[in-house]
Amino acid sequence: MDAIRAKIASRAIGAGDRLPSVRGFADTMNVSPSTVVEAYDRLTAEGVIRARRGSGFYVTGANMPPMSIGEMGPRRDRAVDPFWVSRQSLDADASMEKPGCGWLPADWMPNAALRRGLRSLARASDSVLSDYGSTRGSLALRRLLLGRFAEEGIDAGADQLLLTASGTQAIDLICRFLLHPGDTVLVDDPGYFNFQALLRAHRVEVVGIPYTPAGPDTAAFETALKAHQPRLYITNSALHNPTGASMSPQTAHRLLSAAAVHDLLIVEDDIFADFEPSPSPRLAVLDGLDRVIRIGSFSKTLSASVRCGYIAARADWIEGLVDLQVATSFGGPSPVATELIADVLAGGSYRKHMGELRQRLTRAREETATWLAGLGIVPWIMPRGGFYLWCRLPDGHDSADIARRCMDDGVVLAPGNVFSLSQSSAPFLRFNVAQSSNQRVEQALRAAMGLGDRQIRVS
Repeated sequence: MDAIRAKIASRAIGAGDRLPSVRGFADTMNVSPSTVVEAYDRLTAEGVIRARRGSGFYVTGANMPPMSIGEMGPRRDRAVDPFWVSRQSLDADASMEKPGCGWLPADWMPNAALRRGLRSLARASDSVLSDYGSTRGSLALRRLLLGRFAEEGIDAGADQLLLTASGTQAIDLICRFLLHPGDTVLVDDPGYFNFQALLRAHRVEVVGIPYTPAGPDTAAFETALKAHQPRLYITNSALHNPTGASMSPQTAHRLLSAAAVHDLLIVEDDIFADFEPSPSPRLAVLDGLDRVIRIGSFSKTLSASVRCGYIAARADWIEGLVDLQVATSFGGPSPVATELIADVLAGGSYRKHMGELRQRLTRAREETATWLAGLGIVPWIMPRGGFYLWCRLPDGHDSADIARRCMDDGVVLAPGNVFSLSQSSAPFLRFNVAQSSNQRVEQALRAAMGLGDRQIRVS
């Protein structure tokens, strides 16, 4: 019985497979046929196997244990592609260090405010706890967002805003709404790797635009408009991912002028807005939501566990996007998530949290840049805010090789070419400064770069 269970657990035999004959298995196990008959009868009684008259015994598949990772053999050396950082970061256990991930540590988040919000939510109506979300999402949260837009200078009505299940879903809905297979979309190079992955899932052509400290290279942008006639351009205009750069007023003006001439639509992901010490130029503000669509979410500032995103756009587009969200998700985002976010944003604690967070990140950027300099790793620019440093490795080092070696030491890094459509960022790594303070990160980098243990900093 143990031998049969072991074969099933190791997947040597699976559901529907025929077991050895009684006599054959008796010879293999060096026991009498009656012993095998008894074992098969007991396994049949347990439902592990079943008898087929005149044919033999077969594995049922019932009660088969799940396969553990340890039983699957060595982990495949997956290509370092746009999914690599996401999978490594999301699946990392608590023992791993994650300077390559895209979120803040849990103890940096406003957990006390979230807990107060959850206690308040426990007293909410039954419909909030049990019903589907309305098609446009929580009215309370939409009012708060419209108020914040007004502070920026965006005069948007309630019919121009839609809440979604996440920022990623917001982009997906826009792609479904505006794009057809074979269309061309412009992205930044380097740029957020999940934009690339999502666009490829929509079977569109993706063209990269070189990114500069002032924003996308406007000459290359205008050349691409003429050569490819793209339908869409997706970008972060403030605290760009991965570089941390913010768009200059001159660049913003040229982009919008060129977009108008070539009938280009722009999706501006404003997810890092609240990390800026003061607002930099925003395409949606300058354009007034005519050909610019703003998207955002709260996963970086409030909680990656309580997911909600939004789309701000022309009213006629929002109408179409509402129908599309109903078709793909049957309603808006979870009322539990949206009411919780609204509760936290409405309280005074959120602005205080963000003020303290900006100060903490300023110190972390400076500290991280200092110890990286000791390894010869230099920031491309020093950002105005946020938690990313886009850094160049010393000559001769490839970031993908460094990332693979650091994984063996329990450290997840974000190598440059996962962000680069042209694969021109091999010498770069993106560091999350909030996740880079542990000395293990420096030690792993030193070992991966062949620098030994000299001059390890003292915490």
